[in-house]
Amino acid sequence: MDKHEEAVATIAASVRAFHQRGEKFRIYHGSTNSTRRLKKKRSEVVDTSGLTHVIKVDTVRRVVIAEPNVPLDRLVEATMEYDLIPPVVPEFPGITLGGAAVGTAGESSSFKHGFVDATINRFQIVLANGDIVFASQDEQPELFGGIPSSFGTLGVITLIEMRLIPAKKYVALTYHPVNSFSEVISRTVELSKDHNLDFLDNIIFSRNKTALMTGVFSDNPDNQPIQRFSRARDQWFYIHAKRSLVKTGEPKTDIIPLADYLFRYDRGGFWTGRLAFKYFVFAPFDRFSRFCLDWFMHTRVMYQALHESGMSNSYVIQDLALPIDGAENFLNWIDEELKIYPLWLCPLIQRPTGVMSPRVPIPAPIEGDSNLSLAEIQKPEVMLNIGVWGAGPSDREQFIAINRKLEKTVTDMGGIKWLYAQTYYTEAEFWEIYDRKAYDAIRAKYGASNMPTVYDKVKVDVEAERQARAQATKTQKMKNRLKEVWPVRGIYAVAKVVVAREYLLEKDKKKKT
Repeated sequence: MDKHEEAVATIAASVRAFHQRGEKFRIYHGSTNSTRRLKKKRSEVVDTSGLTHVIKVDTVRRVVIAEPNVPLDRLVEATMEYDLIPPVVPEFPGITLGGAAVGTAGESSSFKHGFVDATINRFQIVLANGDIVFASQDEQPELFGGIPSSFGTLGVITLIEMRLIPAKKYVALTYHPVNSFSEVISRTVELSKDHNLDFLDNIIFSRNKTALMTGVFSDNPDNQPIQRFSRARDQWFYIHAKRSLVKTGEPKTDIIPLADYLFRYDRGGFWTGRLAFKYFVFAPFDRFSRFCLDWFMHTRVMYQALHESGMSNSYVIQDLALPIDGAENFLNWIDEELKIYPLWLCPLIQRPTGVMSPRVPIPAPIEGDSNLSLAEIQKPEVMLNIGVWGAGPSDREQFIAINRKLEKTVTDMGGIKWLYAQTYYTEAEFWEIYDRKAYDAIRAKYGASNMPTVYDKVKVDVEAERQARAQATKTQKMKNRLKEVWPVRGIYAVAKVVVAREYLLEKDKKKKT
């Protein structure tokens, strides 16, 4: 812990210096799994990129203590040595513990355990004035409740204690064919009540074809063949799931190594990797090509390429939380308006913890309904996360319009967006949805006014974009047009990825002497 304390002291000193100068700052983590444009000036950041260590796995208390920039694959590797894992492991190995804990993150075990932040016992945080404090349900409970989905706008997280659960070597995953939106929703909601299950999610391939997937921990007692998804020669998971439905039309079960299951969507980034093959039309989308290009098709590399190419400005990449009674209408809207497939549907328990955490309206119990026990009335409501990831219009104004229409539709149907992606709300629209009064009260109490707000971090400044385009010189306009010419943008991104240059910090400009 000595090295950790030294690192935190350095971070606290940097934060304190910004505070004394009255300057705002952002946090530099060294990596990102956000699709927002994130270029930062070196002079305006507090560097936490060195906080990458697992400090301790406590097998007695069943907790792991780790620094926030530990990627999930390393965290899982450390805890699996003791047959333990975090209750909720988001799907990409490069997602960091801190990003999952203070962002918005869930996965196929969230029907049982909720968001990642619901599994956290304690945070160490450097406040915006440089003070180092701990936050838990017993220490600074108001701060503890404000951290989830605050996206680093209340302070700098420097240490996290997370609960662990027992695990086994494998997951027995069963693929169930489902043939309509209504059946997907009803069966998912019903199965979410079955706590004998450990994992539950869906891939919706079309209006009439869905793979509903249920999983349980397993030791593979019958020595069944092992199905893997992490090697270059393995099939991408979503393709395998789709073919599993086609072969028999009946439920099919695979035995999958635990780590392969947890990060099954890494290769191909769920299914967004196929967009790269569509862009580079000379690369056929077949198994041999995927094998040859496997290095590029892991999400750590894909996120870098996304940022370098600017293609996040033309891909619809949104996660939405919908109430059960609004989900079918929303799926119908996606089918009619966007026609983007596949879609991901995952049930999550919502708990009223974080001020900024996604939540949807909970139906009130019918007065006088004697069939409902107190436990049933107080049970956390399940909401449905729907992942919409696909190509959007190439025209920038049309792209903005379709995203704003998506945001409005979600709100009208009683849902809410996850904020890791680009957000097109105006500031007034944003704070009509999220609780500004409670959020500002926590920021004021803990002196976070010299940090960006959540809205500052997630907004797309559409008017500034338009103004910049209008004021661009002929040379700038020519450069921008050149970047749009196929395949310049893609080749540029690949070249940047290959040389592995820094892509989140702007280069320092050399001063003339």
